[in-house]
Amino acid sequence: MSQSPIRATFYSILPSPYQRDLFAAIAARPDIDLQVKYLEMTVDDSPWPQKELQAYESVLPGKDLRWGSSRFHINWHLPNFADTDVVVLNGYQSSVSQWILRTQAGKIPCVFWGEKIVGAATGVKGKMQKNFADSLSNCQAIAAIGAAAVEDYKQRYPNMPVHPIPYYCTLRNFQDNIPQRPRDPINIFFCGQMIARKGVDLLLQSFSQIIDQGFNATLTLVGREAELPEFMAAIPEKTQEKVIYKGFQAPETLPKFFNEADIFVLPSRYDGWGVVVNQAVGAGLPIVCSDAVGSAADLVKDNGIIFEAGNQAKLYEALLTYISNPEKLTAASKASYANSADWYPEVGAERWANLFRQVLA
Repeated sequence: MSQSPIRATFYSILPSPYQRDLFAAIAARPDIDLQVKYLEMTVDDSPWPQKELQAYESVLPGKDLRWGSSRFHINWHLPNFADTDVVVLNGYQSSVSQWILRTQAGKIPCVFWGEKIVGAATGVKGKMQKNFADSLSNCQAIAAIGAAAVEDYKQRYPNMPVHPIPYYCTLRNFQDNIPQRPRDPINIFFCGQMIARKGVDLLLQSFSQIIDQGFNATLTLVGREAELPEFMAAIPEKTQEKVIYKGFQAPETLPKFFNEADIFVLPSRYDGWGVVVNQAVGAGLPIVCSDAVGSAADLVKDNGIIFEAGNQAKLYEALLTYISNPEKLTAASKASYANSADWYPEVGAERWANLFRQVLA
């Protein structure tokens, strides 16, 4: 007799296209009966176009309270877990998460799924955040998003099982007709918000040095404009002429830009994960990435270079390594493509199935 599927309910903030790729792979498995409940449909500054929800997805009624850059969600929802075997919480600053962790975690297995916890605020706000995070000790396990998060949670909760389950997204649409790299001119590619936290100012400075050295290169930028005019004003006109700004692009149009690139760079001063690095691996791109990007330790091996966050000179050196050594660029491109099969959503779905079986054993 076959076993009944595991009934898993995920609570997530909002339907981002990248989490939804993983949820679709989980829902496709016959051994998991999936429900996903979002705390909101969208947020004011969300760049993603809204897409129709699947049958296993729903949005809870509610609102959010804002305190600076922090948000706390209040939803009109007291779940009945009679039809649920395991609960996954992708966030703890919400009324739903706190109610589940403090009143239900002893009755039903709960798993927290999160990125590395960033430094807490001070004062009253810091005390509140610590109190919310303390409730995670009631979980049966933690699914940490990336190697850095695994170490962080092991230190914070030494008696808690911590499993590495990062973000996965659809990659096959990035793998059509992968070109032979490099081409002429070499096209450096960045995808994300044009803000200082993403290190775009450092990237433009480094690119300006590359142009000064006489290399034939372009820099393509995709993402919301934000602080870009200020950054562009700080570089010479001859460098500006080599910068191609394409604005924000919907997720389904991104494969074209990855395909046209020869090097992918994410020079963030901080990034909890950085799904664009997954996509760069799928597209077979050499990757230049700062050590403050959560996905760097997991995704950047022989296929790229990790440099010290905030160090513009090291970023320039990393880019120069590939621009001045075409054979190294080609080898890193092939290595990314070879590694991509490990990052399909189906791989992530299998990890979740294994974790559920362990938690329910």
